[in-house]
Amino acid sequence: LLTFVNYFLHCQCGRVYRASPAGDGNERNAMGLFTRTTESAPCEVEVSHRFESLHAHVKFLNGAVINPGDEVLIHGEPVMAPYGEVVREERTATITRASSLEQLWTRMTGDFEMMELCEYSFSEEVSV
Repeated sequence: LLTFVNYFLHCQCGRVYRASPAGDGNERNAMGLFTRTTESAPCEVEVSHRFESLHAHVKFLNGAVINPGDEVLIHGEPVMAPYGEVVREERTATITRASSLEQLWTRMTGDFEMMELCEYSFSEEVSV
């Protein structure tokens, strides 16, 4: 959960992360093997900083869907929630859809990036 919150907070500071809008299908057909397209979309940012729940979510108000390899940049100042509160704000996001080749690469290498989150320890037990 903490990794996701860090992911979101970095996104709020202007870094680019993965996302994609849902369209009528024509946008995907127009995308070539190496070309990328961008568009703007309204979104709602929710940040919770409570004892029961520590989370950050982005919901695209135009029905956008997250797909591998696409990028989203949320505009505006970082959303800060004081302890014990949930803050919701409407923002604008710039969405850059990945090319077909980037989508394929992201699907193929995504599992390896997940393995970076795992930590392995090979230590012997100490006997007294």
